[in-house]
Amino acid sequence: MNENPFERLFPALQYHIVNSMGWSSLRPTQQQAISPILDGKDCIILAPTAGGKTEAAFIPILSRMAAEQWPGVSVIYVCPIKALLNNLEERLTRYCSFIGRRVQVWHGDINQSQKRNAMKDYPDVILTTPESLEAMLISLKVERKAWFGNVRAFVVDELHAFAGDDRGWHLRSVMSRVERYANKPVQRVGLSATLGNPDELLEWFASGVSREIVGSSSVSTDADVMVDHVGSLENAAIVISRLHRGEKRLVFCDSRSKVEQLAVLLRGYGTRTFVSHASLSASERKLAETAFAEEKDCVIVATSTLELGIDVGDLDRVLQIDSPGTVSSFLQRMGRTGRRPGSARNCTFLCTTEESLIVALGVCRLWSEQWVEPVVAPGDPWHIVAQQAMTLCLERSQIPERELSAELGLLFRELSLARIQELVRHMVSTGFLHSDEGGLSVGGRTEELYGRSNYLDLLSSFTTPKLLLARHGGAELGYVDPMNLPKSQEDKVLLLGGRSWKVMSVDWPKQIVWVEPSTLVGKARWMGASRSLGRPLCKAILRALRDEGTCVAKLSKRSQETIDELNAAIPEALRQGRETAIEHLFESGRYRWWTFAGGAANSVLVAWLQANDTTTKATDMWIEVDDLQAIKALAADEHDGSCFAQLFDRLMVGLKFHEALPRSFAEDVLEARYLDLATAHLLRLE
Repeated sequence: MNENPFERLFPALQYHIVNSMGWSSLRPTQQQAISPILDGKDCIILAPTAGGKTEAAFIPILSRMAAEQWPGVSVIYVCPIKALLNNLEERLTRYCSFIGRRVQVWHGDINQSQKRNAMKDYPDVILTTPESLEAMLISLKVERKAWFGNVRAFVVDELHAFAGDDRGWHLRSVMSRVERYANKPVQRVGLSATLGNPDELLEWFASGVSREIVGSSSVSTDADVMVDHVGSLENAAIVISRLHRGEKRLVFCDSRSKVEQLAVLLRGYGTRTFVSHASLSASERKLAETAFAEEKDCVIVATSTLELGIDVGDLDRVLQIDSPGTVSSFLQRMGRTGRRPGSARNCTFLCTTEESLIVALGVCRLWSEQWVEPVVAPGDPWHIVAQQAMTLCLERSQIPERELSAELGLLFRELSLARIQELVRHMVSTGFLHSDEGGLSVGGRTEELYGRSNYLDLLSSFTTPKLLLARHGGAELGYVDPMNLPKSQEDKVLLLGGRSWKVMSVDWPKQIVWVEPSTLVGKARWMGASRSLGRPLCKAILRALRDEGTCVAKLSKRSQETIDELNAAIPEALRQGRETAIEHLFESGRYRWWTFAGGAANSVLVAWLQANDTTTKATDMWIEVDDLQAIKALAADEHDGSCFAQLFDRLMVGLKFHEALPRSFAEDVLEARYLDLATAHLLRLE
């Protein structure tokens, strides 16, 4: 007879699950996670948003803690954003109380007195971010062996949000460095929404031999999805104000500016509206999220920050302005609905442009095909290697050169040790590292560039924009980009939190903008990175235009009419099944090469064309040129990497720590992230 996994849990937890929490049973994924976690396996737990992943990981971890009597700081729970940590604190504190254990949140907003108290009376669980872990590792105030010596498990929430960019490399590195202080192996448990390559991700995340995937990576198409073409943000506001009245609606936008604009429009139509995005102060976000969680007939307008599982209560509807650029994001957002028994997952796309309409259709086409993006760590993370070289020197004060290279080789097992050694030598020669009889420490160049505020800028793998804090009296409202403050006296009105604020003065030394409420309509201004669509999505857009296959999503009448018009406008060869085509644009005399290859491949093609003095214009789906022969000549042309020099110069500005790299290493990083050479070569030879 097979043992019931529930009966393996520590008795006190069994009691509280049934009696204190009132659960009659665990969800299937929660049941499946018990045995592998109790057996000490490294795991990835897969379940949709609100699928109970937190409990699936944490309850068995607590069972091990109680049964094996783990002392001191024994569990480190990592999240991608501070808001999610704060949101989890109450829930995890309750679970810990079932076995007499304690939780401590630890990030940049936690005051020093709380941290000092924690280091005097160690908690059992720390809720933190990779950046705060890095700060602990290099801090002179943390007794690292005592603080980390009893760590037995890492739980990484929203693993997919880390692993797809450089924060994943940083996270994996700091986990391994913490592990050096532990006197026993440290278990790794990652929580993730549906993804396309769980086995590969688990191998990247945890190199131990005992590993297991818990849950299913299959994509469910059981949902009510509608795609509507509304034509403008104001029209979207009208639809939202009239649609699903009496229900709780979460509306996603893919920029902070659009969130602010939509909130003002909705309030103008009398809709009870709240706002949430990363540039609002923590207190402002908390007020909005708490009020939204407690009300019924209202709307919260948010960026992707509310995609990551922050609890805002039981939702009725998710609406999406335009479209996210991935199926994964769409599934995360839609997964906020359908939590009540008898309710269904749902999402309504309100597309304001033709371009966003076809992107939404591409996303829905891939979802209908039950496809979701694989999560792959970006290749050649040499700038993160450089960061880790500097922080390891801070952590150890001084470290032999051979030992530093060997340590980096373990942290970045996918990279060449010979090239790591070459990078370390370069950092010594350029002053980022200082050599004293073979012992390396932080060099003057590192102190000059990253030494401010106790090396605060060295703690994170991403560039943080310099923002100004907006204050009204004693209240912190949020943050504004100084590059986009109004220039004229008449235009000194900002939008923040869905309200208008008149700029009264700017205290540049203290980086504060003082504001007062205004009745004028303000403007929302933030700098943001442009989005590049991947090749699979672009190909799905082509299939959607040709109406190939099936699509589970419903199209409104006006969406269908727009798609029919767009289908009639593309070249006949594409409608007949060709994957690429060249169209002569008679009005301009130019030629449009429909590649549907994605931004990374088209960037390569544009660089090759420009190397031959060809004027180009491009999107993710097509490239325009003046001369048809320029496209035909690509088949015979061979270009070395020099044609990317100007592109790399532009991209280098946004690559953190590039100053510490040899130019060739930095170009390798940029090529791995922004160029799809393989696809471009295939298109060149067609």
